[in-house]
Amino acid sequence: MRNILQKMLVVGLMLLPVHMLAETAKKLPHVVVVTTGGTVAMKYDKASGGVVPAVSGKDLIEAVRGLDKLATVETYEFSNIDSSHARPDNWRRLSKKVDEFLARDDVDGVVITHGTDTMEEGVFFLETTLKSTKPVVFVGAMRSASDLSADGPANIYNAVLQITSPVAKDWGVTINMNQYINGARHVQKTQTTNPQTFKSGEYGYLGYVVNGAVIKYNDVTKKQKLNLPETLPEVPVFVMFPGDDGKYIRYAVDSGAKGIAIAGVGAGNVHPDVLEAIKYAISKKVPVVVGTRVLEGGVYPMYGVAGGGSSLLKAGAFLAQDLTIYKARLLLMLGLAQKDMTQEKLADLFE
Repeated sequence: MRNILQKMLVVGLMLLPVHMLAETAKKLPHVVVVTTGGTVAMKYDKASGGVVPAVSGKDLIEAVRGLDKLATVETYEFSNIDSSHARPDNWRRLSKKVDEFLARDDVDGVVITHGTDTMEEGVFFLETTLKSTKPVVFVGAMRSASDLSADGPANIYNAVLQITSPVAKDWGVTINMNQYINGARHVQKTQTTNPQTFKSGEYGYLGYVVNGAVIKYNDVTKKQKLNLPETLPEVPVFVMFPGDDGKYIRYAVDSGAKGIAIAGVGAGNVHPDVLEAIKYAISKKVPVVVGTRVLEGGVYPMYGVAGGGSSLLKAGAFLAQDLTIYKARLLLMLGLAQKDMTQEKLADLFE
């Protein structure tokens, strides 16, 4: 009797109209996985003595068990590089491509596999430039595909799960690694080799993935949006050190830099000689943003001594506030590339 019923069910499915079968297939969310490279797509290479790019996007997804039960997954191989080789233009082109996918009605969200070395900058760049409000999740691995207990497959699974979750909304572009979800603005890589590397310090995690579900901890408090430019200006980063006399800042200005980003000490303080170099840059119409090399806290006009935050503001520099100097550099870069940007609007970006 059971066999007869099974045969009747198969025959019934075969007789369903094609459009009804298609509607059934669409019940699962549709997620595009854009691969860019990184440790998640690497394997050990005996000749080089280390891990190198070796895994295609298709192979990467096929290694994730149970993914087909979460969503219909489409893959697109954007690149396959170590993220230490990434340039801002890589993220400019990536942002454009991701927006193309998100503009499709059938796409619910995008997962981006990316190297962890510069992931915190990539996630901030896309958060600032993407037009779509659909979820985008960056994901990577701290262990390669050939390592014992590779973390890539679980991280990819959790990223797709996040996109399908009803509670993971309005977070913008995020990082999902080692079960923790971090927002684009405050996330930093904090450990060079351990899977528990991405944290948002005193600002906290957005959520946590456990037992097949997303637990929400926090909302995103601040987002900034700028148009995606066709080209990006040169903005180098300098880290102030004891004995710094500012000559390298002057050299960058004279060499054609369009903006300067400086990581000061403490709450954004610099040596008086560096202050004079900042004044020199500003006199040449080269804007300067000052952040801090300290892991937590922000940059504020607290000190009135020469080189203190208050004197920097008076000199015309911008303060990075709660942004790391590397994200402040990208914000300055994107701001300078806007067609209608004025000095006042540029200053507003860092208020």
